[in-house]
Amino acid sequence: MGIIIKRISSVVSTKYLWVAAIVGMLSGACNSNLTPPASTPAPTTTSSATAPDASKEFKSAMILVGPKNDSGWNQAHYEATKYAMEKQAGIQFDYVDKVNPGDRPNVKASQVADDLIAKGAKLIIFNSDDFKDDALETAKKYPNVSVIHASGDYAWKEGKNFKNQKNLGNIMPQIEYGEMIAGCSAALSSETGKIGYVGPLINDETRRLASASYLGAKYCWQTYRKKNPEDLKFKVVWIGFWFNIPGQTLDPTKVADDFYNSDYDVVMTGIDTPEVAVQAKKAAEAGKKVKFVHYDLKTGCNLAPDICVGVPYYNWGPAYLDQIKKARDGKFTGEFISAEPNWKDLNNPDTSAVGFEKGKALTPENDKFLTEFIKGLGDRTINLYKGPLNYQDGTPFLKDGETATPQQIWYFTKLIQGIEGASK
Repeated sequence: MGIIIKRISSVVSTKYLWVAAIVGMLSGACNSNLTPPASTPAPTTTSSATAPDASKEFKSAMILVGPKNDSGWNQAHYEATKYAMEKQAGIQFDYVDKVNPGDRPNVKASQVADDLIAKGAKLIIFNSDDFKDDALETAKKYPNVSVIHASGDYAWKEGKNFKNQKNLGNIMPQIEYGEMIAGCSAALSSETGKIGYVGPLINDETRRLASASYLGAKYCWQTYRKKNPEDLKFKVVWIGFWFNIPGQTLDPTKVADDFYNSDYDVVMTGIDTPEVAVQAKKAAEAGKKVKFVHYDLKTGCNLAPDICVGVPYYNWGPAYLDQIKKARDGKFTGEFISAEPNWKDLNNPDTSAVGFEKGKALTPENDKFLTEFIKGLGDRTINLYKGPLNYQDGTPFLKDGETATPQQIWYFTKLIQGIEGASK
């Protein structure tokens, strides 16, 4: 059995051209289900009779850890490939999704990359933190192929893990600021003062984002709600991976339900998939006064619009387009790109790497407060990375008056004090 490599071409806009790549060592075929199927069907091959001349296109490829239509992380990446092709003619994308231990046991992302490169890919994007070593392995093995790892820090000269691999770059938008906005919106919207956060696995990135959410919530709880910060309860439950793998992770459906059944009236999510939104809708239909904050994807509120407070989202398209152009023109240098929000136009699809889409559940008064908060983050009159701040165990993160460096923000070793939940 083999994997299916799926192809999209800028010449035919978003029409999908499917090409099967048979690799004996790989098992499983892509499908659009959010949960792994009981058994994986054999791959099939289809083709388009009007396929363009691929020899004139710059072939790129993306390896996704989850389904391309997960309503979250992977879908945001997949949509970025369409953005790049719409903005620049002559770009072709192949992709393989669901490269994870549940859907493809014993399959390494680097093996998938081998096959994509054999099919002509000149640029490979690995879209998960879990793929950092696969990305490095691929870059070393194919020095003439440009490799991008979404997240990761191997290209960061000032980071702890710099590898000096010139054909390997990293891209990670500064979503921590989107998470601060999300946390603020949750605190503004909570009637019980109990905010739940469904987290994936525990690492520097996820501690950073959960802590940013809490910092935003605490600030807005005090500043706009005029409440005592000790009366704000912010709890994180980690499921163990970026999405549910039955038998290997906590079930995010149950985790979300436990929150909604325990007087947590606003639940945030940091995982790739929409269980928090799905269960919020069910809880609301059962008469509970609950709301949710989605993550990753701009259209995430569409899952249950009336009870959605908002969604912080990634906009990968502009950075990917820039790096693809550089790779095509022989100017790819393996940059570390910490892509920033465009504070003057936060939701601009061409200029802002981070956005926040407000939901219908945000009241006009709270919308006003949130807009003020966003403005303060943008003009630096509000800086939540300024001390004194302690970690969860009481050890100092930032001394009084100290402002966090990019390294301190990136390498978040513990959760911030005030959060209930595991740091390791």
